[in-house]
Amino acid sequence: MTTTKNYYQVLGVSDSATEDEIKKAYRALAKQYHPDANPDDTSSAERFKEIFEAYSVLSDAEQRKKYDTMRKYGAFTKGFGGGGAGRPGAGSGPGVRFEDLDFGNLGGLGGLGGIGDIFSSIFGRGKRETVVEPIEQVVRVPFKVATLGGKVPVTVTVREACPTCGGSGAAPGAKVTTCQECGGRGTVSFGQGSFAVNRPCPACRGRGTVPSEICGACHGLGDVEVRRRLMVNVPAGTVSGTRVRLKGQGQRHPGGGPPGDLLVTFEVIPDRFFRREGADIVCTVPINLAQAALGSKIKVRTVDGKRVVLRIPPGTQSGQKFRIRGMGVARNGTRGDQYVEVTVQVPEHLTGEQAERLKELADDLGLRY
Repeated sequence: MTTTKNYYQVLGVSDSATEDEIKKAYRALAKQYHPDANPDDTSSAERFKEIFEAYSVLSDAEQRKKYDTMRKYGAFTKGFGGGGAGRPGAGSGPGVRFEDLDFGNLGGLGGLGGIGDIFSSIFGRGKRETVVEPIEQVVRVPFKVATLGGKVPVTVTVREACPTCGGSGAAPGAKVTTCQECGGRGTVSFGQGSFAVNRPCPACRGRGTVPSEICGACHGLGDVEVRRRLMVNVPAGTVSGTRVRLKGQGQRHPGGGPPGDLLVTFEVIPDRFFRREGADIVCTVPINLAQAALGSKIKVRTVDGKRVVLRIPPGTQSGQKFRIRGMGVARNGTRGDQYVEVTVQVPEHLTGEQAERLKELADDLGLRY
């Protein structure tokens, strides 16, 4: 049984290579064999196509998983492109028909029809629109903004159309011709027979045309890296881990289609005074011995920035909590409460006279010391 290409060998990585190892190997090989770096070497162009084909499958977690499954069960064999799925010689050797194989326990392949359906699920049929992966960004949010809602700035690095060439990748005045590699389609097919994977053409980068001279500002890429500053809405009641999606605020589409999205994950910055417990806010306020024993009125700061007068009744104990209604977390049109926990502070240093007077008071109250 003769197998087709081993994508791991193409990239020079092991079957257990991580995503980062695969990406690193691809970048190194792509740089070495890119047609722009080897304009007179046709073998380099073929090698680059092979590298690009391998990376297109192994860089996609779902495609890689199914590709590994098919390799394990011998589906990648010479001849499957020539024969149709379900015919002798169409897959795993003479006299074996794929409809006779049981794929029910192959982890995620159950319920698929013939081998053609399996390959369709792996690679897709026909031209498939390139989907731009979203940019993911973690943004730190002040406690007050997370509690009440508001806006925070976020700076993202994206690639936008080169202002010099307008995204064409061609130098000003350069002659633009149809790409010979893809015939102007902008895509090339990898695979065999009807089981083909359509990907953007590596020679023209999906444009369908090739310039006689590439743009010096973007080195023929058609886009440049820029930093963009946005104001992001933070919903009231946001907690760490909350995510929002900003449509169209991510990377530009290489083929001129809709840009990708920006995924923002919020991380709430802890506050030195407030802490959150569900829909409520809790804070700790110190009071002195006289205030606790005799009662008092104190001013307490709220998350809104206002100060509320709180009455401390006589005989208040350390650790006792008092509620301020409607000053908690804003959520779904309502707000929780704020709880004020008091701690009674005892004088650390007393003069002799003060100590004696305190003892007299303790004796009068029947307190032991």
